[in-house]
Amino acid sequence: MKKHKLYVMPFSRIYPLYIAKVERKGASKESLDEIIYWLTGYDENSLKAQLDQDTDNETFFAEAPNFNPLAKNIKGLICGIRVEDIEEDTMQKIRYLDKLVDDLAKGRSVEKIISKLSK
Repeated sequence: MKKHKLYVMPFSRIYPLYIAKVERKGASKESLDEIIYWLTGYDENSLKAQLDQDTDNETFFAEAPNFNPLAKNIKGLICGIRVEDIEEDTMQKIRYLDKLVDDLAKGRSVEKIISKLSK
């Protein structure tokens, strides 16, 4: 069975799109990175290593050092689908990040996003 194109796409190809999206809306690359660190457990060096290696999305999320258990609190629509209803683990993790990036692009601060998920 052929894998979904999002699974095989290098994270390094999507990352600049995330940066452009948040910067276009007034947020910074640093706040994007902070969201990625919070969600995945990567730090600056390990994120850079994943980007340099052109790691695909499936591997990026599978190798996440400490995927945040509070991610289950991420709710809402992405591409017309509720992220909390996605059954496939990798796709749900991809969409969790998409949802956090959307929240950041809507002007919410990293602190506000994280504190909302911590309740």
